[in-house]
Amino acid sequence: MVQFQKLLRVSTTGKSFHNITAKIEAIVAESGVETGLCTLFLRHTSASLVIQENADPDVLVDLANFMAKLVPESGGYIHDAEGPDDMPAHIRSALTHTSEHIPINRGHLVLGTWQGIYVWEHRQRSHTRELVVHISG
Repeated sequence: MVQFQKLLRVSTTGKSFHNITAKIEAIVAESGVETGLCTLFLRHTSASLVIQENADPDVLVDLANFMAKLVPESGGYIHDAEGPDDMPAHIRSALTHTSEHIPINRGHLVLGTWQGIYVWEHRQRSHTRELVVHISG
């Protein structure tokens, strides 16, 4: 069995979605694995990973608006060491995912036609997020 691992750094621009599908596909190709599993792990507690619609950007806008209503920044949280978006970002990350598993077939991710992989930044300011990409097959 082949094991391949790479660290991907993603520069975010504040609260937003960053489509990393092409970058992950390139790492899968680099691994040489034809059939296997791609595991993604985001090493942060205030951003998350989502597999979501990649055709209509309104979907991502609606997701962001929904999350803002579900977890408002004016929630009176105790933890605010890094500002008013600190604790809401942790809650948003806890409600979503910091890891994903995607099958690999014929050297490509087995994603649906309209699926893309995104790093979802939950903080107001820019960050460099680290994503561990582990491929086995």
